[in-house]
Amino acid sequence: MSASSKNARLNRKFDQIRRMEESGELQKKKSGNRALRKLLNNRLAIIGGVIFLLILLACIAAPLLTSYSPKAVDMKSILKAPSSAHLFGTDKIGRDVFARVLYGGRMSIAIGFGSALGCAAIGVLLGCYSAYRGGWFDSLMVRISEVFMSIPQLILVMMLVAILGQSAKNIVIIFVICGWGSCFRMARSQVLSIREEEYVQSLKVFGLNPFVICYKHILPNALSPIIVNVTLSTAMFILEEAALSFLGLGVPMEIPTWGNILNAAQDMYTLQNNWWMWLPTGIVVSLFVMSINFMGDGIRDTTDPTQQG
Repeated sequence: MSASSKNARLNRKFDQIRRMEESGELQKKKSGNRALRKLLNNRLAIIGGVIFLLILLACIAAPLLTSYSPKAVDMKSILKAPSSAHLFGTDKIGRDVFARVLYGGRMSIAIGFGSALGCAAIGVLLGCYSAYRGGWFDSLMVRISEVFMSIPQLILVMMLVAILGQSAKNIVIIFVICGWGSCFRMARSQVLSIREEEYVQSLKVFGLNPFVICYKHILPNALSPIIVNVTLSTAMFILEEAALSFLGLGVPMEIPTWGNILNAAQDMYTLQNNWWMWLPTGIVVSLFVMSINFMGDGIRDTTDPTQQG
């Protein structure tokens, strides 16, 4: 075969791939518009988004919403019920509960999002390449993910707390170690189905770098379920941080978090007689977690092909 005929054949191949990509981009645009309309028609997702933004913005703008410091002790205002001076009342050492909820939300939300993003970064990078490469590397990574997912979280928490001490950084490390396996499996399952598509085989024929094929051409088509996983993981990590701090194994008690605020309600007397120390915080945590779950369900319904009507 002459050089000119080879060049002509390659040009035809490139034109074919270009047309496939242009067609795919057009299809993505149409499906994106349809998904957006479906998301806007999902009332629970919209309600969840509004609640999420309200609580998030309130925590960010905490200095504008309250003049109290979350750590300021006022022995003259111990266990005051909610009033105009203290919207959520005060705790056992006179600290303003409303200020602690707002400032504590910053730390709890940061831990939740940071842990979810850390899990997603590790899980997606390893899961995509493991599924694309296959073979012994894929089998090894699956076994490693199973080992990390089988580690009892409470035991790991106690070990790190005993060795390194209590800190928000240690909590994030623990959550990432225990949680990256689920995102790894999600990314791996998506890439396993996509890597057999025609456009991927065409890219292999042209000798593109495996990393380019995996992360530039395959990964963007697998992001929708991963984004849903990140939102649900964020809610889960916020609840886990609250549970660990409630048990005294999370963030140090002097740092306000939603879990540390709830930690004060461990005795029955406080539960029955000082409801303002735990009820407002519990409502805020519940609303925030529910809003994230509503948004995650809405994103899933609009991006999952099996849910399309």
